[in-house]
Amino acid sequence: MVKQYEGEIMKILIIGYMHPKLDKRVSRTVSSLSKSHEIIYQYWTDREEKKYQDGNITYIPIKYTKGTKGNPFKKLINRRTLDKIICDLVENEDYDILYMHHFLASRPLEPFKIAKKRNKKIVYDIHEYHPENFLAELPAIIGDLKTAVLWHLFKKQLKLSDLAIFVSGETRNDVIDKVGITKDKTFIMPNYANFILKPDIQKKQKEIVLVGKVTRKIEDEKKLLNILINKGFSFKVIGMDSQEFDDIPHASTSFLPYNEMMEELSKAAFSLISYNTVKDRHYKNDIFALPHKYYDSIAAGTPVIVKESFVSMAKQVEELGIGVVINPSNIEQSIEKIQKAYENYETILKNIEKYQKYFIWSQEKEQEFLKIIEL
Repeated sequence: MVKQYEGEIMKILIIGYMHPKLDKRVSRTVSSLSKSHEIIYQYWTDREEKKYQDGNITYIPIKYTKGTKGNPFKKLINRRTLDKIICDLVENEDYDILYMHHFLASRPLEPFKIAKKRNKKIVYDIHEYHPENFLAELPAIIGDLKTAVLWHLFKKQLKLSDLAIFVSGETRNDVIDKVGITKDKTFIMPNYANFILKPDIQKKQKEIVLVGKVTRKIEDEKKLLNILINKGFSFKVIGMDSQEFDDIPHASTSFLPYNEMMEELSKAAFSLISYNTVKDRHYKNDIFALPHKYYDSIAAGTPVIVKESFVSMAKQVEELGIGVVINPSNIEQSIEKIQKAYENYETILKNIEKYQKYFIWSQEKEQEFLKIIEL
């Protein structure tokens, strides 16, 4: 039987795992929950940092050097020391609720089992479509076996959890159909933006931007971009640069603080959200995604160009008229759609201004989140 917490001051252990301290989604949960409760917050760092307290938040940094290359199984083995430290936190800290932002790579069930044995409430915030996203770089045959194993573990994690939080309704519905948990044990919390920048057509440049700190494959999209560049558009990558873009004329910025990124994004005519993270074009972590860059684009007053197979985003874009949905492999049709959207640009900006409030974090959304956590 789960304890009733509504109205009580609780201690909540938030496991950020490999997320840095200021990760937008993780830090938002820390900030929101700390307004009413005591927080113990574990986060990743690559520097020497000490545990400290600020107000009713106790910060527990755990240093780990991330490998960028090498065998994925070797990376998994290297996580064991880190995962043991986190399991010790779950075992020994004093808390009422365990809030997991990711499972532990080498001990995927252990924190859930420890907390359950201690009769603690478990909240599982599922940022990604884990069975496909985890170790996504594995080759097909091994990858299929990995996915089957992950589904087995994911099901157990969800059965042990009291509440599962998803970024989109499509992800939630797909998972519960496979796993069999009930909808009342779930909550939808998209990756809302922090604030609104009202669309200003006067400062808009005839520019298409790609936002992000992770390199995505845009082979199909490059063909479109080259044609659009010849028609007067420019292309900019915000937040990174990579050899992936060497064969297309572009400008780029380094990683920008959030407010600066939003300001840069607000100047663009369109934000491109069409890419492949892995070779599999049916990769559900992309198909069902509602990424930060989508919410940030609309909040910054910039229409989006979304791949039609990204069903969660495509559905909203078409219903609200806040951008254009394309099939990047159909070049002629996609160019026509983007040009038509640019011709009707003022109408799209009016739609964005009308619906922006639904794309940002607000006091009402925060209260809804706190209420579901406290039940």
